[in-house]
Amino acid sequence: MANSVQAGAQTQAQGKHLGVTEPISLAAPTEIDLLRTRELEQFLVNAGLYESQEEAVQREELLGRLDQIVKHWVKRISRNKGFNEQLVQEANAKIFTFGSYRLGVHGPGADIDTLCVGPRHATREEDFFIELHSMLAEMPEVTELHPVQDAHVPVMKFKFNGISVDLLYARLALWVIPEDLDISQDSILRNVDEQSVRSLNGCRVTDQILKLVPNIQHFRTTLRCMKFWANRRGVYSNVAGFLGGVNWALLTARICQLYPNAVPSMLVSRFFRVYTQWRWPNPVMLCPIEEGTLGLPVWDPRKNPRDRTHQMPIITPAYPCMNSSYNVSSSTLRVMTEEFQRGNEISEAVEMNKADWSVLFEHYPFFEAYRNYLQIDIVAADDEDLRSWKGWVESRLRFLTLKIERHTFGILQCHPHPSECVDTSRKGHHYAFFMGLSRKQGVPVQEGEQFDIRVTVEEFRHSVNMYMLRKPGMEIYVSHVRRKNIPLFVFPGGVRPVRGPKTSSTAGRQSASLGMKTSQSTGSLVKTGSGETDLCCDSSVARFKRKRERPEETKSVRSLHVLPAQGAQNESRLQGENTDEPAQAVSQIISDEDIAFQKVTGGQAAAFVPEAEELDTFDDYGMYATGGRLMEQTRITSTVVIEESGPGRGQRESPLSRSGVGSFPNVNMDELEVWIFISTASWISLPAVLLQDCKFTEKVTVLPRKQNTIVE
Repeated sequence: MANSVQAGAQTQAQGKHLGVTEPISLAAPTEIDLLRTRELEQFLVNAGLYESQEEAVQREELLGRLDQIVKHWVKRISRNKGFNEQLVQEANAKIFTFGSYRLGVHGPGADIDTLCVGPRHATREEDFFIELHSMLAEMPEVTELHPVQDAHVPVMKFKFNGISVDLLYARLALWVIPEDLDISQDSILRNVDEQSVRSLNGCRVTDQILKLVPNIQHFRTTLRCMKFWANRRGVYSNVAGFLGGVNWALLTARICQLYPNAVPSMLVSRFFRVYTQWRWPNPVMLCPIEEGTLGLPVWDPRKNPRDRTHQMPIITPAYPCMNSSYNVSSSTLRVMTEEFQRGNEISEAVEMNKADWSVLFEHYPFFEAYRNYLQIDIVAADDEDLRSWKGWVESRLRFLTLKIERHTFGILQCHPHPSECVDTSRKGHHYAFFMGLSRKQGVPVQEGEQFDIRVTVEEFRHSVNMYMLRKPGMEIYVSHVRRKNIPLFVFPGGVRPVRGPKTSSTAGRQSASLGMKTSQSTGSLVKTGSGETDLCCDSSVARFKRKRERPEETKSVRSLHVLPAQGAQNESRLQGENTDEPAQAVSQIISDEDIAFQKVTGGQAAAFVPEAEELDTFDDYGMYATGGRLMEQTRITSTVVIEESGPGRGQRESPLSRSGVGSFPNVNMDELEVWIFISTASWISLPAVLLQDCKFTEKVTVLPRKQNTIVE
């Protein structure tokens, strides 16, 4: 670990940087930052996030024992397949770790993600899921053995001496697995089946993350903090449509790249600042996406229409690069964005000594945040059937969210609870899942309006009941419940908490009473006014809004001039001039760090924009950006006037630029953004609604905000 930290420091000292852009800031920590970091680390210790030395030893012994088991297994199947004794003795399998354990951020009781790499003659269907499964089932130290063969990444789940293990399998195109096998080499993927590629990807991604952060220890502390925060705030669950461990690791690693000299307290604050203002679906990437030489599909919205639909792309750094967060829906993205905003506000308060770290990690009161919920109950005949049934239903719940959003045209939004609840007083084998329901902010409530989702729920139940391994006794029930009727078993100790005054953390998600019907609904509900608030606001844009609303406060402004090419550190300057036009104050919000910040959060170079011939006109681009539907041009709004002085100074043309003076009098300003050319290769973007009627003397372009591009 020390060597990695020193390597990261050497990289910075040599003027190099990690990531797809230069860092936002190279500022070193102050004494106050170091003090806050010590306070944060102590908070994490007090929260019990670090395992004991005894448990660490138990995990190491488990991994050693598991490695012996798979080596014995591969020799047994080699002998059964008729291999001679020499080949049997040479036959080998190897265990690798990945996930939180490999990253060094696991806590007490956490499971261990493991990968078994076997030779080409050891099959997944028969040898791994039958032969190895039988061997494990006979061992007294192995309990709760549960194979999941039909998962996207097939896995065998079990407990070994009480420690949870997830075991994947990758079958390589090798007759003998060497003990010093390096799975980070792309050649290891040659002639490997798709399921093995996905299984190998976990280890390969984990190793790449550790190579791409400037300081591993700071990364680990920050990631441990962010995972704890995500659990407390109810946004840690890949299967529910939020983010899982690898997603949070990738987001955290990107912040470490952008602030390479920052300590954990600074990184936590910057994490919320950056992702509060991130312009999704611009992707988060730790390194450029490589096409590779093996022809494996990589994430590329230019070629893959499905990739264009991803809400929150977080791209894995190992070939083949994939979107690790494809489960995120518009509703779960909304929830996470609100949580990022809350985290940003609290982090700023901590920096001003107006709050302490415990406020950031307060539990999210899910069962108090909404007035209406869906309750999904599942039952099975025994524990083994319930585990299988639960895994299947859990994997399908995100489709219920998508169906409800689609069938109500996005007006009814869903917030899934990230984990299941159990009624211990109930006889039988049972789990319950919950979803909070709310009306989309800004949508007016019409008298007598109801949401009839009975058909939607019935479609979902029908799709779930198509489970191929379904047995008698496996049932699912979906019902609509109000907040006051939420069952007591969901609350700690079975006691419903006394509701206090509404706080900012829940105000944004508080729904109006909804008129709604489900298959188990007992009548319509009375609708009341909505208690919605706007929680998401870019702090720099907010400052500019205040300047526009109070122009008398603007005494001196600066106009934007072309900056030097990328790579010239600290040479960017904004030249100032006095003027009485408050609209020109847009340039006042742009500083050197703001420019770097906007480049990162707004996008980084049109790396995934289709070729120029595919975007001959503005309407062509509008059709591409909106999935084949031209933007509606029905409302008359203010005009954005663009004046260009031509490329000049050797500037290169962007494939998206418009020449001459352009205006867009009939387009909703909220759907446009202005891209300002600031160097020979760099652009930043600002919402057009803030820049209407402004005139620019440098190169700009106006585009739809809902674009599927990556900018660097």
